[in-house]
This record gives sequence, C-alpha cells and structure tokens, in this order.
Amino acid sequence: MEPSPLTQQARPSSFQPKIVRLYEDLFAVDNEEDLAGSDGFWGEFFLLRPDKVPLEKQLETLSPEDLLSLQNETQQLFKRAVHCVRLGKSPSDEHALDTLTVFLGSVLTKRYTNPSADIITVLAGLDDVDAVFYEFANAIEGTIRAGGPLEDRTKAIDVALSLTSGAYQTSLVSFFTHRDLFPALMKYINDSEVPEQVFKPFLLLGLLANYNKFEFRNPYRLRLEDFVNESAIVKIIQGLGVSCSQSRDYYVAVQEDIAEGWTLSNALAYLSLGLLAPAKVPMPALPKADEIKEGFAILPNPSAAVLLGAYDFTIANKVFCSHFLTCPVNPRTGEAPLSAFLSFTSYTLHHAYRSPRATLYGQLDLLILRVIIEDLILCKVLFNLEAPLSIRLCRQRQPLLPATAKPRPAAATILDILVDTINHNLRRNLDLPLYICTLNLVHRLLSYVTLTRTKLSYHWSLLWQTLLSFLRFLSTYTASFSSQDPDVILLIKPFLASLALAVTAGDTFLPDPAAYDDLFYKLVETGEYLARFKKAFEPHLTQLEANTSPNGSTTAPIDILLQVATHYHDLVEEEKGKGRLGVNASPREVSKVIRAGYETLRLPAMDGLDRWDRFREGEERSLLKRIARVAVDDTKRVLGVSR
Repeated sequence: MEPSPLTQQARPSSFQPKIVRLYEDLFAVDNEEDLAGSDGFWGEFFLLRPDKVPLEKQLETLSPEDLLSLQNETQQLFKRAVHCVRLGKSPSDEHALDTLTVFLGSVLTKRYTNPSADIITVLAGLDDVDAVFYEFANAIEGTIRAGGPLEDRTKAIDVALSLTSGAYQTSLVSFFTHRDLFPALMKYINDSEVPEQVFKPFLLLGLLANYNKFEFRNPYRLRLEDFVNESAIVKIIQGLGVSCSQSRDYYVAVQEDIAEGWTLSNALAYLSLGLLAPAKVPMPALPKADEIKEGFAILPNPSAAVLLGAYDFTIANKVFCSHFLTCPVNPRTGEAPLSAFLSFTSYTLHHAYRSPRATLYGQLDLLILRVIIEDLILCKVLFNLEAPLSIRLCRQRQPLLPATAKPRPAAATILDILVDTINHNLRRNLDLPLYICTLNLVHRLLSYVTLTRTKLSYHWSLLWQTLLSFLRFLSTYTASFSSQDPDVILLIKPFLASLALAVTAGDTFLPDPAAYDDLFYKLVETGEYLARFKKAFEPHLTQLEANTSPNGSTTAPIDILLQVATHYHDLVEEEKGKGRLGVNASPREVSKVIRAGYETLRLPAMDGLDRWDRFREGEERSLLKRIARVAVDDTKRVLGVSR
C-alpha cells in the first residue's frame, strides 16, 4: 500500500477565531499588504461576528502615533462600517455597530498631540471629514429611529454614546447637533418595553443637551423646552426611577442599613427571657471597615450620569417636573420615581465627602431640588399631605436620622436629607459649594412654610440642633476659612436668614408653642457662640449688610439672634438673682422663663428674610461643566461594562 501524500500536522493548543486573525492582520504596524483596499477582506470582516475583547486589546496596544501611521486602515474601517450600517443588511449591520462601539471607544480615548485634528485624521481624513461624518450621523439616526429590532437600535445608541463621550472636547459631536437625534431618541423611548431600556437614550440626550450649551443655543435644550409628549415623559421618569433605585442599591450592597425590626426573640431578650427565644438564623459575616471604605469610595456607580439629563429636563420643562412629582409607584420596584430619586440623593449626599465625584453628583441632586422648590406650584406638591411617600433614607453612619414608619410629604424627607448632609460632611476644610447648595434649600423651604403658613409635621428640634451645631463649628474653625473667599458670604447669608426667619416667624409653621419654646431654648444655649461668630465673620457680615437692598431688613439677622439670646440670658440671670432658679437650672425651668419672656421680647420688623435669588444657570456654569465632564467619563465606564 502506497503511503499517503498528506502529512498530519500537530494539533494547536488553542483555536483562534478567524475574526481575531483579521484584527491582527489589519492593525499590524509592519504589514505591507494593502488589506484596507480589498472589498473581499471587508466583506468577510463584517460577515464574521465581532469579538469585542480581542479587538479592544488589539487597539490598546497601539499608540496614537501607531494609529496615525495606520490611518489608511482606520479610515477604511470607519467608512466601511458606516456603509454597512446605512445599508441595514443583517448580520453585517449588527456586526458593524458592535465594531464601531469598541473601535470608537478605544481610538477616542488616546492622548493625541492635537486631539481634534489627529482624531479626524484617524477616522475620516481632513478632506473627507464632512461627508463621512454626515453619513455617519444619518446612518445612526436612521437606525435608532427605524432600525428594526430594539436590540439593533440599542447598538446604534451605544455607537452614538461612544462617539459623544470620547470626542466631547472636540468639534465632532457637533455633527449630532446638525443631524438632530431627538425625534429618533423619543421614538425609541416610546417603543421601549421596560423602564431599563430608557437609560441609554436618556443618558445620550443628557450629554448632547449639555454639549457647549453655554457657548451657543443648544438645539437639544430647545427641544426639551418644547417637548409635551406625556407618554414619552412618563416613560423617561419611570426609567429614571429605576436607575436611581439600582444606584441606591449599590450603597446598600456595601453596608446594609435597615434597622432591625421587632421580633419575638428581641422581645424575650429584652425581658431577660432569651433562653425561651427560638434559635436565631446565623447572620452573614459583616464586611471589614477597610472593605466598606473602599466600597463607598467608588460610588455612586457610573449609571448616576443619567442625572445630567434629569437636571436639564427639570430646568427646561415644567410638564416633566409635574409628572416627576406625581408619577405613581412602579409595581416592579415598589417605589415612585420621586421616592427613588430622593432615596438615592440621601445616600449620595450622606457619602459626598468621600470623593470629588460623589460631591459633584450630590450638588447636581441639590440643583434639581432647587429648581423644583423655587417654583411655588411645584413646591406645593412637595408639601401635599394627601400624597405622602415612603422613602428609604441612608442610615449608614452616626448620627442616624430618626426612623419614621409612616409615609410623609416629600418636603419632610428633603429636610431630613439636608440635615443629614450638614451632619455627615463636616470637615475642617469645609466644602463650601456643597454647603451653600444645602443651606439655600433649607432657606427656601423655611421661606415657603412661612409664606404659606404651612404646619408641616416634622422633627423641627433636629433641624434647629443641626443648624446651631453648624454655627458652633463655624465659630470654632474660623481659621480654616479664607477672609478673601467670596463663597463665605454666600454660605452665611442663607444660614443666618434661615435662623432669623425661624425666630421671627416660627409661629407660622411650627405645630405648637412647645416647638417654638424649644427653638428659643436652643438659641439661648448657643449665645456664647453667636457672639464669637459675629466677631469671627465681622468683615463678611459688614459686606452682607452693605449689600442688603433698601427694601430689606434694617437689622442684620445676626443681631436679631444675639438680641434674643441676650434677652433670655438676662432674664435667666435675673431669676437666679431673685432665688427663683438654682445655679444649675433645669431645662423645664428655663423653658418657663422663656415662655414668660415673650411679653417683654421686642423683635424688629424683619421684612426680606424670606427673599432669595432665583436660580440662574449661568452663575453655576463652572460647576455644571465639571459635572458634565464627570458624566462623560462615567458614560465611558457604562459602555465598558456593557461590552
């Protein structure tokens, strides 16, 4: 028998997908073969299912200089992929979209010497950039609007997110302002089947609406102002609620903070009958302090970037705000969107001090609330007793907020969040912008209840205790504040106005005389620190008085607080001198003196304490630009996770 002419080759240790070999051939720096010009190569390239991980690794090995030297290959890849998307033939169009998401995500994150020019050279070439990118924008818009299955349309949104987040500091995003994606995104949202599918189009809308919005009239912002499709708005709000619930759950996963409820075992143990209690279910091991710290340091999760779109919709569209405040409970999550947003806000602000990123998202949450609270019609909804909400608040660090079992108006929850923010972010190097945002909201809420004479059921004593403790903090660490810092006056203005407003008009919103007595008692206790505060911040207080309008108060708020504290201090000392009070008078005895002293207390007219300046977006330009940059970086992380 003649031997076979065929020889058996050794079996390879692992098989390499053909598409991976095509990646290596295409991006080989020393490859002299012109693959980019071969129609057969590209036909096979987009017919094969892409392997995202090897493609990303292959691109990561290339430096910006390598990509510029491979510009013929990269330009052909981009142009051919766009052509496949525009033709819409399956499966090449799906494969082209997946390839573009990874390709743009890798190429656009490189550090180029001349970012705009170099990126254009890598993707399209300086001569063809307009034609190529107009075709790209049209292909993406057409796929999002009517590209068949929702999965394929989602991939087109991923491509748009990849370009927008990667090229946010270049002029390439302007092609999406010339080719309006808003109708396509709204159609996608209307066609969505579950709230989770709203996340990516709304995230993209938020980035596009913020692109250079302080430099020109952003068309997406104009679209938001005119949008009245209530079905799409409700779907956006439901999707926002689900995103907030999921983002909040990341905090809970690091450290569970639900208070242990009543059980038979607890009751028997309390009565020293623990032996009769049923066996306890073993508790899971608690995480270590270092693990908890590391877990909180990376939060909020990147999905928080969706709040950027929520801010723009809130400031631009009152229909959105109205539905946001009244949207019913989602049966899947058991939370109304507003409840989920406030819950997530509570956790974000509770841990805002852990990173500048967390602080920026916390300030964004406060800006959203400020826009709502400054509208009297919307603010009235927050105080609506007929629409109470059950909202989970963060209780992961002492001091804990009081546990409330019953649903409450949203305004009470917002006050709790503000109190918690003040208590848990105190640092010697105080984050002035965060505290300015927080105290502005406290002042506006107190102004509303004073104006409308709303008797809100709330633990007011906690608010006074928090504000006066903050005054002690400011008086003690005055040296940490620069006398030239213009933000200091923005901090003390709403702070002192809130306290003075409570003292002069507390009877309009406090539930009973005892609550009013408690405010005065706490103020008398703080008398020494009031004097120290006035001395420490005298230059700023002088400037504040000089800036007071002619129609405003003629007496400074700090002088009103000092007058009240001095009045009652003198009365207490007088009673001690007459032997009616001991050296160490009890709180009850002091309270009696306070009630008796109302007759001799003379407070000047304090017109203007409830006035505030309406939010102007241009004044927060620097802050909003920093938030947008953080949201752009988080969008890149979202795409990295989805890959």
